[in-house]
Amino acid sequence: MGPVTGLILYAVIWWMVFLVAIPLRLQTQGEAGAVVPGTHQGSPHRHDLRKKALITTAVSALIWLVTAWIIVTGQITLSDIDLFTRFGPDPIGGHGIGE
Repeated sequence: MGPVTGLILYAVIWWMVFLVAIPLRLQTQGEAGAVVPGTHQGSPHRHDLRKKALITTAVSALIWLVTAWIIVTGQITLSDIDLFTRFGPDPIGGHGIGE
């Protein structure tokens, strides 16, 4: 895995974790009892995006380290997850179609 691939992988993992973290512990204006005129009750009152971004960075780094280690060392390959041999025959192990 090259450095650009590693950065792209980290960015994808970071955004996936961040989009999962955004709604966690979100306090809406309706829950706080302080609805700003012209906004919906479900609008965020307190969102703590900076804290969530920092936590996301740490969690994403851990997930990226594990994922990068798996990719670089080859612990899990396409042959391991190809349950129905849809990726074609295995050139090394001989577990392909028709064998």
